[in-house]
Amino acid sequence: MERIYIGMGSNLAAPDQQLRSATQALALLPGTTLAGVSAFYQSDSLLPGQPRYTNAVAALDSTLAPLALLDALQAIENDQGRERLERWGPRTLDLDILLFGERLIDEPRLKVPHYQMHLRAFVLYPLAELAPADLQLPNGQTLEELLTACPFVGLERLPTA
Repeated sequence: MERIYIGMGSNLAAPDQQLRSATQALALLPGTTLAGVSAFYQSDSLLPGQPRYTNAVAALDSTLAPLALLDALQAIENDQGRERLERWGPRTLDLDILLFGERLIDEPRLKVPHYQMHLRAFVLYPLAELAPADLQLPNGQTLEELLTACPFVGLERLPTA
């Protein structure tokens, strides 16, 4: 089993409920245990004029292969009404593989670590709730170093329900 971190985001159709439903679906994946879920955070959209996003990170322990997990995540997105109309457009659910154990993955369909996670406070701060600060990424950087370089700006940690 490998520890895998999944970024979750939604800004359409009751985002909090979308993330709760996604969490339940992740827990049901074959060969997978849901090890934890961060608090929910709200952040501004990357594009102007869109509703704010609700974001979180889930930790999984899984025997699934990377592309099998990617296919399963896309099936969950589709089941929850995801339409891929525009890059960074509004969405009911977005599930991204942030880290997959200590693997560095460079496939046409999958890049791990997620290629922009180091720039995204809405990924790093929820991740820090689940992973140790000295977690070392495949490129040698620690989570603590990434957090130092990416201030907690534009984020709102939501109260737990």
